[in-house]
Amino acid sequence: MNLTVDQLLETWRTNNRINLFLIDHISNEGMKCTLSKRGGRNVVRQFAHLHNVRLWHLETRARDLSKGLRKFETHDEPDKKTLKQSLEDSGRRIETFLEQCAAGMSKRRPSKKGVIATLGYLIAHESHHRGSILLTLKECGHNLDQSVRYAIWDWDRM
Repeated sequence: MNLTVDQLLETWRTNNRINLFLIDHISNEGMKCTLSKRGGRNVVRQFAHLHNVRLWHLETRARDLSKGLRKFETHDEPDKKTLKQSLEDSGRRIETFLEQCAAGMSKRRPSKKGVIATLGYLIAHESHHRGSILLTLKECGHNLDQSVRYAIWDWDRM
């Protein structure tokens, strides 16, 4: 099998669509849920964290691509529309970053292990938080429908 840049980028897009899909299926009450007893992130702040980590990677690996992206402060709780728009914007910038890294563009710094490892890290980080989000919702009594929980694993359709 020959890996193509298109496959790499589609993998990132699928990951991003899963985040947006979940936001659409979480109630406003669910977005406020947290398991933290000491002020840790609720669901909306976990999604905001995903955006901020993307922004941090762009600031350190491709500064020009970070320009114009909004950074959420620690206790910001953006509404779903703002959150989705931010994830769409940072998602496109990460896609551009990955594409330019794969093309060998100068001033683009993937991890030392390369562009595929960078993609793997980003997806692993976001998947970790999605798992935490799903657990939080379940434990707080806002469990998502089984069809939604299964849909995030159907990457051929997502």
